[in-house]
Amino acid sequence: MTTTPAKASFSPLGFLRAIFLRVGVLPFFLAAALVIFSLTSQAFLTTQNLMNVGRQSVYLILVSMGQMLVLISGGFDLSVGMVIALSSVVSAMTMVALLPMFPDAVWMVIALGALAGFAVAAIVGAINGVGVAIFGVSPFIMTLGVASAGAGLALFLTGGVPVSNLPFVFGDTFGFGRVWNIPVPVLIALLCIALMWAYMAATRPGAQIYAVGGNIKAANLSGIDTRRTLIRVYVLCALMAGLTGLLLTARVETGDANMGSSMALESIAACVIAGVSLRGGIGRVENVVLGGFFIILVQNGMNLAQVSSYMQMVLLGLLLILAVIFDQMRYRMIMGHR
Repeated sequence: MTTTPAKASFSPLGFLRAIFLRVGVLPFFLAAALVIFSLTSQAFLTTQNLMNVGRQSVYLILVSMGQMLVLISGGFDLSVGMVIALSSVVSAMTMVALLPMFPDAVWMVIALGALAGFAVAAIVGAINGVGVAIFGVSPFIMTLGVASAGAGLALFLTGGVPVSNLPFVFGDTFGFGRVWNIPVPVLIALLCIALMWAYMAATRPGAQIYAVGGNIKAANLSGIDTRRTLIRVYVLCALMAGLTGLLLTARVETGDANMGSSMALESIAACVIAGVSLRGGIGRVENVVLGGFFIILVQNGMNLAQVSSYMQMVLLGLLLILAVIFDQMRYRMIMGHR
């Protein structure tokens, strides 16, 4: 007598649990947002509105990918908002200073301004990395202190007055330009997403970041230069914030010392909601992209529902707290499977 093996029965709860363990809380938050905001506003799920959300989410996605690197390595960066502002101010001031000297070489002026913005971002990232990796300063204290100092420097350079009179072609190309009818900032973001995915999924430095975040002592014993890896992630994070600062400067056509003030909280929220563990070693680029899109989607939905900006700050903070709680639950469930 032969017996046929019993087929595994499908369990909805088991399926949801598997999604939660693999991706985190993002799919559930995203589904809830789509249902709630589609009920509060008929314009929410229109193609035009979703395209607007996609364009607006570019800047947060870029910063969040940089924040993801630091979180995976076991730290976090509170200075990304300041880097956006400082790179905006320095690049704008450089362009304004050079344009009268080289009126017929506008693209050279733009290139030198962008180079100055990236240079100051890299310096800030290197300071953060050296403080954390070499001197053993807590990432919270190090990046918070650097954020305060950099914000003061940006305000000192501008006197609190936005820097205007940038080259017209800078804003026209990188703020409002289109290639194949696709906004230039979106194309730049897509290129960065592809490069970041390849870097984390298919290169040795990317694997080293996961190793350092998973267990820094084991990574050190296996021959990984953990100090260099940590410095590298903070520099890369700052460069992503610097790129965001340049694109936002082109968008508003001024250099502003107050630009990006909420980006630190929003980028951490996007990463944690996307399943990046605050303990390090866990995180995926594609999920972080969706996490950044989700944050902007929620803000867009609240704007359509006429929720005040103050209440939006409250709700974003609550989202972050919920995401951290679910991250704790997910970590315990993953550890329970091992």
